[in-house]
Amino acid sequence: MKLVKYVFSICLIALAIYGCAQDDDNTNFVDDVPAPTNVAVNLVVTQDNTGLVTLTPLAQGVTSFNIDFGDGSDVASTVQPGIDIEHVYLEGIYQATITAIGINGLTTTLIQEVAVSFNAPENLVVTIENDAAVSRQVNVTASADFAMSFEVDFGIVGTEPIMTNIGETISFSYDVAGTYTVLVTAFSAAIETTTYTEEFVVTEILQPLTAAPIPAFRADSDVISMFSNLYDLDVNVSSWRSEWSTSVLTDLQIEGNDTKFYADADFVGVEFYGDDAVNATQMDAFHLDFWSVNATTFRIKLVDLGVGTEAEIVFEDLPQNEWVSIDIPMSDFTDAGMTSISSIQQLIFSGLPTGTFDFFIDNVYFYRAPGDVPEGLEGTWRMAPVAGSLGIGPAVGDVSFFSCDADCVDLRACYYDDTYIFGSDGSFTNDLGGESWIEGWQGGGDSCGSPVAPHDGSNPATYTYDETAGTVTLDGIGAYIGLAKANNQGELPAVAVPSSITYNVSLTGSNTMDVNIDVGGGVYWQYKLVRDGVTTNPLAGTWQMAPEAGALGIGPAVGDVSFFSCDADCVVLRACYYDDNYVFGTDGSFTNDLGAESWIEGWQGGTDSCGTPVAPHDGSNPATYVYNQAAGTITLNGAGSYIGLAKANNQGELPAVALPDAITYNVTFVDANTMNVNIDIGGGVFWQYKLVKI
Repeated sequence: MKLVKYVFSICLIALAIYGCAQDDDNTNFVDDVPAPTNVAVNLVVTQDNTGLVTLTPLAQGVTSFNIDFGDGSDVASTVQPGIDIEHVYLEGIYQATITAIGINGLTTTLIQEVAVSFNAPENLVVTIENDAAVSRQVNVTASADFAMSFEVDFGIVGTEPIMTNIGETISFSYDVAGTYTVLVTAFSAAIETTTYTEEFVVTEILQPLTAAPIPAFRADSDVISMFSNLYDLDVNVSSWRSEWSTSVLTDLQIEGNDTKFYADADFVGVEFYGDDAVNATQMDAFHLDFWSVNATTFRIKLVDLGVGTEAEIVFEDLPQNEWVSIDIPMSDFTDAGMTSISSIQQLIFSGLPTGTFDFFIDNVYFYRAPGDVPEGLEGTWRMAPVAGSLGIGPAVGDVSFFSCDADCVDLRACYYDDTYIFGSDGSFTNDLGGESWIEGWQGGGDSCGSPVAPHDGSNPATYTYDETAGTVTLDGIGAYIGLAKANNQGELPAVAVPSSITYNVSLTGSNTMDVNIDVGGGVYWQYKLVRDGVTTNPLAGTWQMAPEAGALGIGPAVGDVSFFSCDADCVVLRACYYDDNYVFGTDGSFTNDLGAESWIEGWQGGTDSCGTPVAPHDGSNPATYVYNQAAGTITLNGAGSYIGLAKANNQGELPAVALPDAITYNVTFVDANTMNVNIDIGGGVFWQYKLVKI
């Protein structure tokens, strides 16, 4: 037989400490290692009326165990992970204490009942169930009087029975659905055992239980969408099942996501004629999300009726019972003989087994790489219209002397729409439009006004970008980036107008750059710019609750947290909560990363204090997100995923309502690194959160 146990690894932290000690004797990182987790103990009793029990302690992040057997005998100390400990008990019920010890001395304790009886197990109750989420997986739980453990023979020749403690669950995955003889045996310390047999029907899940993966965030100009909840519709498909198709089409929703299901398919024609024909000449690839329980072959054909050409791509042995994201380069179609992709009017699916294969599809679209990003600095740039993009300070990254905040950005809107144009021919232009921010030294009133020569873009200029040195030099009187007054000699009007200015520049992304200039005396003007024509996902990154008073609150209206507001003392008390991470992936994934502790409320079984995260609100379940910029909403998909507070959702508050599979929040961005989130839990009551990007 084999035991069910946690798979764990022993990290060789001691070796790491030894190596580090030779360098700088710094082992402070050990203090941050959390206490051991997933502490358990497997119990096996010999069936010979001797009371001999083998205890195998298990945990993650453990260096040793102490075992108090609960019968007054000596404690077994410094038991190494993976070591079996034998102990003889008299007949009775005991509470064994398993203490797992981490590298830094932090401990986690488990109390495990040990029932030693020389009576055979009685009143054996067995529950055998098909797993609700995993196809062909069976879960078995058993309870019995006098029993300490049980094992399950799942009726597969050559497969060993699996044993675990009584009252726990054993899971097993079958290769094929069908009827199997499941034998459950309960063990006590007696020689006799008690058995239960059942002919159990193992079932197969015939449709997805989760929605298709959320596509990557893309600019509208980079997508031609035929079917997707994420992207705006570009193609009005006249028929998702043409008259000449052989299949049954059903439109349905999975976790709120629109999905198409084709049953008993041979081939399926999708038609989009006339003005809805797709010109894919500027697209890089075709995308489709596909799920099937029985497809062994799947084919995708594109038909261009403008010149009468087509090509088919064949997929063999795609994974079954899971979503598969298919991305086909358009070059694959042309390499397969398609001579034109400028007037695609049909999409045809086919596969095997002929006439009986079933499949689901979602997210059907053509796409290209983001933005056709120019090389180097080429393109049109503007100051990023966010707080902190314009500032000055004693060092790069420090704008403590002055920083243009959100109100300043609004006030200077005439400045933030100025463009800095770097031509592919080396030309440079300041295009300020009808107005810009005109300072006093220019004869303005530190307000919006007509641009003033020579800093009005009227003089010709050029630029030289030195990628290796990280500099850009503008040549031309009056040419500038950021502020007209800042140059290498100082600030106008205290110095002469220069004919050339060199800036330090760092491309922080394909379409974002940081620029700074030392105006003398260790003083740096600093600018953040973005390239025009680029749509970015403002959520992508890691966020935390802002560690400040009022960032967490509830009230009768957005902006009103009069019912409750977490003040400064509350923020300090809940430090374990304010370091929780909300991670929005560029691929649409979402993760609650709570670390070893978070604020655990009473409804979760906690004591309204810091404690170990509690499933499903512990980040253990996979989740995704959809950001709807137009609506100003974020939807999290995945049971247990949340922003702010686990209990707050669109139906109310846990535990008074059922755990939702999806939650939609309202969101507004204060700047690129700050957002306000709220959720109406009903009755005009709003939980409200302020988050910052880290």
